[in-house]
Order: sequence, then C-alpha cells, then structure tokens
Amino acid sequence: MLIVEVKRGGDPILRRGAGGVEGVDAAILLAIMRTMSSRAATVAPRTANVGAVLDIAWSAAAFTATDVIQATGLARSTAIAVCDELIELGWLTELDDSRQSGAEYRKGRPARRYALRAEAGLLVGVDAGAHSVSTVVTDLRGAEVARSQRVVDPEAEAEERIAAIDAAIDEALRDGATVPVSDPEAADIESVDGMVAERTRVLCIAVGVPAPVDVNGASPDRDVFWQRMNPRLAERLTGRGCPVLVDNDANLAALAEGAVGAGVGAHSYIAIVAGERLGAGYVVDGHLVRGRGQAGELHLLSLVDGVGDPLGVGALLREWGRQARESGALAADSALAQVPADDIDAPTVFDAAAAGDPDALTLLDRMADRLARIGAILGGLLDVERIVFAGALAPSMPPLLDLTTAMLTTYMNADPPELVASALGADIVAQGAIASAMDHVRRNALGIDMAHTS
Repeated sequence: MLIVEVKRGGDPILRRGAGGVEGVDAAILLAIMRTMSSRAATVAPRTANVGAVLDIAWSAAAFTATDVIQATGLARSTAIAVCDELIELGWLTELDDSRQSGAEYRKGRPARRYALRAEAGLLVGVDAGAHSVSTVVTDLRGAEVARSQRVVDPEAEAEERIAAIDAAIDEALRDGATVPVSDPEAADIESVDGMVAERTRVLCIAVGVPAPVDVNGASPDRDVFWQRMNPRLAERLTGRGCPVLVDNDANLAALAEGAVGAGVGAHSYIAIVAGERLGAGYVVDGHLVRGRGQAGELHLLSLVDGVGDPLGVGALLREWGRQARESGALAADSALAQVPADDIDAPTVFDAAAAGDPDALTLLDRMADRLARIGAILGGLLDVERIVFAGALAPSMPPLLDLTTAMLTTYMNADPPELVASALGADIVAQGAIASAMDHVRRNALGIDMAHTS
C-alpha cells in the first residue's frame, strides 16, 4: 500500500494511504495548501512583469515608467515597483533625470529614467571549428569587449582541443580586462597592458561545434570526428562557474542570421555553413528545427545525383582547382596555371573568376549546379523563403549564387527560394553563440543575482 506522509517538524499531520486520509491536524494542512496556492498564483504575474520590463530594458538605451506602461499596460505603481525591484536585483540602474541630463522635459516633476546595466555581466561566444577556435566576449547588449583566435589541429585529441578552447576563452577574457571565472579564488588579474583589472562575472558561455548536438550538449559517439569536435564540452567547461551551452555551428549561424542578418523578416529560411563541409540550420515558421539533434546534418546529400557528399564550397573548389592544375587541364594562360597546385584554394578560384578567367568560371559553373541541386532538395522540402550561405567564403559568393539561382529554377516546380550570401562574415558562429547566450540569460534573469556581479 502506498503511503504519503506530511510532517510538521517531526510530527505527522497527515497520512494518505489506500484507505483515504488519516490526519491529526488536517486544518493545518489545508492552511498550508491555501498558502501554497496563493503563492503560486502570484509568482507567474510577477515573473511575467519582470520579464516584460527586462525586454524593454534590453531593447532601449533608456526608458521611463511611462514607456513601461505604454508597452505592457501595467499600472504606474506596478511599473515603478518592478523597476525598483530590478534595481535592487542589479539588472537596472537609475539614470539622471531629464533636467540633470540636459534632455528636453515637460514642466513638473521629471520622470525617473532607467537603463540596463549592460556592463554588469559578460557573455562569451565560441566558434570551436575543426581548424581554429574563435572567441568573442560581449556585454549584455552584445557589444564586443574582446576577442581571440587560436589555431587548432583538426586531428587533436580531446584534452588538446579542450585546452585550446580554454586558452582561447582565457585570452579573450584577459584582453577584456576580466577575470576567468574558472578560478573562483581570484580577486583580480593583470590584463595585457599590465593594469590590474576588476572582476566582471561571465553569465553564460555558448560554444558552436561542427557536429550534431542533442539537448544536453552532447554529440553522438558513433562518429569519431563528432566526438573529436565535441569532447563533452558542456561537462568539461562547467568549472567556469556559469552555464555552458553547446550547439551545432550551423544552428548558431541560423540564430545569428535571424537576429541581425539575412534571416531578419523571414518566417522560414535555411542557413548553410559552406566552408569545408556543409551544415544547415533550419528555421521554419520562426522556430529553429532541432529534431533529435541531427536535423542539420547533410549526409543525405550522398544520395543526391550530381552531389554525392556533404563537402563544402571551400573544400571542393580547392580540390577541383588542384586536380585541374595537376592534370594539365588548365589553359596555359589561365591564372590558375600560374599558381603552384598546393597554393590553389577557394579564394584563388574566386579571384580568378572575378578577373574573367575561363577555367575558374568553369569551376564556378560546376559548383553552381551542385548548389542548385542542394537548394532544390532542401528548399523544396521545407518551402523556405530564403537560403543564406554563411562562413568565411560568403563575401566572395554573390557571383556564384547568381549562377546558382539561374540553375535552381530548372530543378524546382515551385517558386525557388532566394539565395543570398551572409553579410556576417567569419564571425557568424561566434555571433550566433552570443545570441544563444543572451537568450539564455534573458530567459533565466530572475535566477541570477546581478547585485554582486562586479
């Protein structure tokens, strides 16, 4: 028989078993239940009110209680009370009023002005790629504070890769005049210019990896490459004293495009990281599609005629260019023929094509047909408005995408998606990581004690 017993101190006040309720003080239990119900009823509105004001704080340089009232419909007393609570919690600061700041104001009592304490905490975004680790540190509004980059061996074992990521984070935090939270005993640290810097708390670290990632930040163990790229980073980096988020790099690229890039204004789009290997982040009807963590893996391209594998634009243009050079297929006056085979890479091909080199243009035509087939498969399946090609090669890709667009219409019955090159550059994964970290902090703001962060 199942027995549930509720105690007050050491004395039972209620026992519930198969025969019903046995109690010596049921009135007390009812009082407790009423109190709990009352508290539960008040928690949700408070959380919603605080969240609404924080949303305003994140989007406005400065605001007043009137701004809060107009945006939320809260009563003035409630709006002011929430702002005061957020000041006490360390999220907001009260600014000089309009008269003191020199701004225009109406006659009468000047309105209290508030702002987010953007400098009170830091966000860290890491692009832990196969060949390099790039780290960006920002304040709570996403304004960059520092950055670092380190080269890493793609064949490096777990400990070496983790050490490289740790070192990249520490370097960026030093350059940002902050203390790495991995040392909880540290009170200060000398920054690169020899000055002693005050400690500023890191509130969240987000890491992008070229591997599928589940909701717990882990990658499947059946692929050695995936395990090498993500050697349990979510667990291994937790010693820094803040939440650590690990996600697929293409998913983070999609988040970055949706926040500040070519995905803005689109309900459904795909971000494709097109460097060494293709990876995709899908946003459908405004939501990132994760599935079980492998939604953006493109091994299915091995089944597509004319594609055959998920190799990226960078890898294939390098391979095709070198093959053409070594086989003697290039014209004697081709720009590619003037370059040693080992020096030919994707930028070399793009530059030669931009100069009108026929052999380089032939390689771009071949790549355009490949991308058109990929666009028809992915774009047609999900019926997206836009496909964004991202990564370090994106600035060179518009002429290639013009060719691809012309070919795409021959492979699709429906209206083809718009093909665009990302304007976010090589930082796109790190920017997406910052967006992910910021979203985490905003959603969990009430659980963070900001009053003692700096």
